[in-house]
Amino acid sequence: MNDLPARPADTTEQPAHLIETGSRGSLMRGATYASVSVALVLIALKAVGWLATGSVAMLSTLIDSVLDFAASVLNLLAVRHALAPADENHRFGHGKAEPLAGLAQAAFIGGSAVFLLFQAGERLIHPQPVEHGLVGIAVMAASIALTLGLVLFQKMVIRKTASVAISADSLHYQGDLLVNAAVIAALLLSDRLGVGWADAVFALGIAAYILWNAVGIVRDSLDLLMDRELPEAERRRIREIALAHPEVISLHDLRTRSTGPHRFIQFHLELDGHMSLLRAHDISERVMYEVEQAFPGSEVLIHEDPAGIQERRATFA
Repeated sequence: MNDLPARPADTTEQPAHLIETGSRGSLMRGATYASVSVALVLIALKAVGWLATGSVAMLSTLIDSVLDFAASVLNLLAVRHALAPADENHRFGHGKAEPLAGLAQAAFIGGSAVFLLFQAGERLIHPQPVEHGLVGIAVMAASIALTLGLVLFQKMVIRKTASVAISADSLHYQGDLLVNAAVIAALLLSDRLGVGWADAVFALGIAAYILWNAVGIVRDSLDLLMDRELPEAERRRIREIALAHPEVISLHDLRTRSTGPHRFIQFHLELDGHMSLLRAHDISERVMYEVEQAFPGSEVLIHEDPAGIQERRATFA
């Protein structure tokens, strides 16, 4: 007889990955709409600031916001596609649309960094004075306030959805907070203290920071696209859960991957070869339930093996 407990309805707030699918989709869509809206406002503000000051550091953050807008629009489309349910031709869902969008974002961000390097280098060789620095500082202060509000909202969404696309989007908006602060410093040094090279030097630093962010996004996206194993700590936890059942003799051939919010976990359980098929099934169901409780949103597949049987294929557990 199956010894699985009934799964009671829970009306309390769920842990990070336990929110309902509909709620998760609403949060992710809301984050993409907020990102696009904020990017449009930032572009308008920074365009005014750049026209008023002529600062290359201000130009760098304007370009960054234009690319943020393009990346956010791409994110919006990718998230919409990723949230589409599994179908006959995509049995594992459409989750990999998110890391694909991450790679496209990295291309946008990397291109902007290269452009800024050339612009900052030219300004370093041919310095130009910064004008109306106070206007620029006011624009950047408003930009910081808007960006901070967006980042806080994105962090909440990421905590509840584990979305890769939203994480990538949030990463460069978090970088924008430092970038905007750096632009304020550059404007103060150039306009108030007459340090002519500060504008170009800060722009070079901003370009390097943007490029570093792009590398990180590429790395994370490729991990998902190449089905990298879950972190060893999580794999160890899966083993511990499975082996905690008193009738499980061993575990092997543990394989894991992730599409961002969804984990796919499969392994072989070694059981007493003389037990009934029904009992083996009940044990596997119990272990599967425990793993799903520890890793909400996971799809777990278990194969039962008689203990002591040597399999021909290599294992990696």
